[in-house]
Amino acid sequence: MTATFEKTAPESALAMFEAEVEGLAELRAADEIRVPDVIECGTRDGRSYLILERLALEPATDATARSLGRQLANLHRHTKRRFGWHRDNTIGQTPQRNGWSDDWVRFFREERLGFQVELALHNGHDLSRDGARLGARLPELFEGYRPQPSLLHGDLWGGNWGSVNGEPVVFDPAVYYGDRESDIAMTRLFGGFGLGFYEAYEASWPLAPGHERRLLLYQLYHVLNHLNLFGASYLGRAKALLDALLRS
Repeated sequence: MTATFEKTAPESALAMFEAEVEGLAELRAADEIRVPDVIECGTRDGRSYLILERLALEPATDATARSLGRQLANLHRHTKRRFGWHRDNTIGQTPQRNGWSDDWVRFFREERLGFQVELALHNGHDLSRDGARLGARLPELFEGYRPQPSLLHGDLWGGNWGSVNGEPVVFDPAVYYGDRESDIAMTRLFGGFGLGFYEAYEASWPLAPGHERRLLLYQLYHVLNHLNLFGASYLGRAKALLDALLRS
């Protein structure tokens, strides 16, 4: 019998779990990085639930991290013609809007940066002026660079991957099709991957010139999300990233 792991939430969160199921299916269909099997998803007794395969995680080695780097590069080679996804999902518990778009800069300005800045204002943190200034300057960060709509994990921090029998496995995705650099930026935000991971990714598919500046932009999205999820302890970091991007 397969060991299982169960997530539960209020019944109103069923759509969040259903989107996670579809995200795991999208990653599984790419057949590049292992993901946990989905056992069941639904509602009972006024609660929503998601039952997954329980992973016997072990400490990751440098070899496992390097495998993940190569596999992530291969995952990013799975592309669509447009940016977004066929449904909205969540990043943590924050709504993540994924309406299809032919224009990555517009998509990121409206559905990522703008959405989080508006939510921050609703939560009492007014970053609107600098957010608007950065939104107007976004095309500068993409001069000479045309990202492909790559299949992304979407929330790839150190707590959302591990090793099972020496094989990388990822979970808790926030899947959509976007600039692959955004996945790499998230890995660098909180650590947990190691030099071998980056060396293996770069050897498989080098990042484009200018990615260092865009890394700050993509990290800003996640820091704003943390501000909206966890409060003012992330406000200083959000302001520092905004300032760095506006000064660069």
